[in-house]
Amino acid sequence: MPDTDAIAALSVDGQTKGLPPGQGSMRLGDVGARGWNVLAGDLPLPLAVLKRDALQHNAVWMRRFLEATGASLSPHGKTSMSPELFELQIEQGAWAITVATVQQARVARDFGFPRILLANQLIGALEIDWALDALAADPEFDFYCLVDSPETVARLAGRAAAKMPGRPLKVLLEGGTPGGRTGVRTLDEAMAVARAAAAAPQLALAGVEGFEGLIPGVDAAAQDAAVLAFLDFLVEIAERADGEALFAAGEILLTAGGSAFYDLVARRFAAATLSRPVRVVTRSGCYLTHDSGMYQAFFERLGAREAAARGLGEAPRAAFEIWTYVQSRPDVDKAILTMGRRDSGADVEWPTPLLWYRPGLHEAPVAAPAGSTVTGMNDQHTHMAIAPDAPYAVGDMVAFGVSHPCTTFDKWDVICTVDDGYTVTGAIKTYF
Repeated sequence: MPDTDAIAALSVDGQTKGLPPGQGSMRLGDVGARGWNVLAGDLPLPLAVLKRDALQHNAVWMRRFLEATGASLSPHGKTSMSPELFELQIEQGAWAITVATVQQARVARDFGFPRILLANQLIGALEIDWALDALAADPEFDFYCLVDSPETVARLAGRAAAKMPGRPLKVLLEGGTPGGRTGVRTLDEAMAVARAAAAAPQLALAGVEGFEGLIPGVDAAAQDAAVLAFLDFLVEIAERADGEALFAAGEILLTAGGSAFYDLVARRFAAATLSRPVRVVTRSGCYLTHDSGMYQAFFERLGAREAAARGLGEAPRAAFEIWTYVQSRPDVDKAILTMGRRDSGADVEWPTPLLWYRPGLHEAPVAAPAGSTVTGMNDQHTHMAIAPDAPYAVGDMVAFGVSHPCTTFDKWDVICTVDDGYTVTGAIKTYF
């Protein structure tokens, strides 16, 4: 069973980004007992925080969605790389943890997560051997990886024959899209891979996998249609492989899903007609923190598509915020803030100004003044366009929401959790 207690015993101090520079050595598990408050200036800015109640709300919302659709969840652990957040996801019903690299798998395995889906191909002998050794060491460990070519099948089978882990390595056949990432492009290619995997006694073909999150469209309707067409392709692969009895014994896995189209995945895969029970596995990772940009927009589309989502109560909330100071107002229509690319992801959209707080003026944060817009970021500075009469002053605090939380998590080794009054309740550790 997962056990993250060891993380609480880790030592942190003022060298740890986000903690007071004068702080001596202390246990990570004691961060929440210090009574620190972000608005009181007890922590240095910039500071990433996770709103505790929003995390819990989002985890419960997803559990309800899974109950409504009958799907299982194997969230992308690469989003946060936080075993403590993995544990929350498992507690709220996640079936497994998805990772993308062996390093990520090692982290999840070290903290006792019993089922790992590596949504990628294992290529190097070193990486393949790690998976095979982990299977040999624990007969209860449930592990899956992907194949998309006879060459990959041969590499896995060859290493497994040499290592003899004592049971077959479970593989999922990956379908892809033209011009996309990995994955077979045609049904004929898929069947060649499926037959090769089924013929290798060292492997067990457990299902079919794909990732639809990068499929483009000229508009929302066209993108949704393209995603559904891709899911149809994955189901067609599964039906053909099932018809040839290529799947190993047990339930057949059908899995896809980033954090944008998991409703379409759940519904289309549930309608597949196969000869044996099917486990539909979605893999959203960003649902737990949600965001203030890309995934907020995707969720609005999901809510319009999916009646079950509309009946689950309040929508997911943005849990991630970056707090920073106004550092300078060098121009009448510009403010410079103490946050940069080292602190917040900007791979999809610039961070969004959410809240403004001036100690002594405000009892609680208020909405950021109208017209506040990030126009650029340097390593340690953010450029924000403002109205000429905006009330920002040097020393004011501004909270930003992020878009695509994955690339903000990896900026922080430790992230404080806070209550709705911004009192620190604890901290999580990331393992990037």
